[in-house]
Amino acid sequence: MEILGIGSRINHSEYGKGVVVNVSSKYYWVSFIDKGLETIEPDSDYEVIEALQEDVDSISFSEVEMSLISILRKWSDISTSSPIADKWRGGKLLMQPGDPNLTAKEVPIDTFFHKIVMVRDRIRVMEQKINASKNLDDQEKVDLQQYITRIYGSLTTFNVLFKIQSDQFVGERSK
Repeated sequence: MEILGIGSRINHSEYGKGVVVNVSSKYYWVSFIDKGLETIEPDSDYEVIEALQEDVDSISFSEVEMSLISILRKWSDISTSSPIADKWRGGKLLMQPGDPNLTAKEVPIDTFFHKIVMVRDRIRVMEQKINASKNLDDQEKVDLQQYITRIYGSLTTFNVLFKIQSDQFVGERSK
């Protein structure tokens, strides 16, 4: 099946005559005389009136955008959106010192939770950078991964704050 370039003219079985105005790997955007702009799949039922063979990008802007978002989420230390469990929303964390002469510290639990999420996300980035490192051999990567797993295990106390279980810390599981 040939790929039509922008400017190709077709006669579609449902929409009639039209001109291809944009191309992606999944769709043609066609401006039809009677129906206006429609997207059709390249294997839909149409007759080619005139095929223009231009250099066509086989990827659309939205596909590039989604790929970039995926890469940024994977490799940056930008915090992902992890909601706090409803029962903690708007609550406060009170840290009471053992010495009664000292003042207690009160922190909005949402602020505390945000900091926990930032720690989690930065550990994940560190883990990814370790696994992608070309300067570490496999045994060093395994050793560092074990430390990271233990760090996650130390932070499981804070799992009670997470609304979604898959956002929680997971340490070593007993075998």
